[in-house]
Amino acid sequence: MTYEAFVDLADRLWEEVPLGYKQGLLGIHVLEYLKPDPDEPGLLRLGEYHDPGFPSVLGGFEGIGRHIALFYGSFAALAAGDSSFDWEGEIWETLVHELRHHLESLAWRDDLVQEDMENLRRYRQLR
Repeated sequence: MTYEAFVDLADRLWEEVPLGYKQGLLGIHVLEYLKPDPDEPGLLRLGEYHDPGFPSVLGGFEGIGRHIALFYGSFAALAAGDSSFDWEGEIWETLVHELRHHLESLAWRDDLVQEDMENLRRYRQLR
């Protein structure tokens, strides 16, 4: 799948998300590059939820707003050599995951963050 086709598909899927789940989000950004996990270079990040926090935390970046980033290069790397790779399913799953981070942040919860940390812990044990 080309980057342009990925952007079109991500935009279409984003439009399917009910407005109530998007409350407080500026939108999605589809970035062309591959994103290795900074703590585990063998893992790729497909998406990230960005919450700039309180203005005092980032000192001047308060205008960036909450958004979701998708990394086309990471999806493409996973799909390489796999003709059965489900682009739409993987994009949708990533959007839902990042939306959950967003909704939990609005509710001052971190359940998914804890699940992500537990999954990373299990991954490290299996290496």
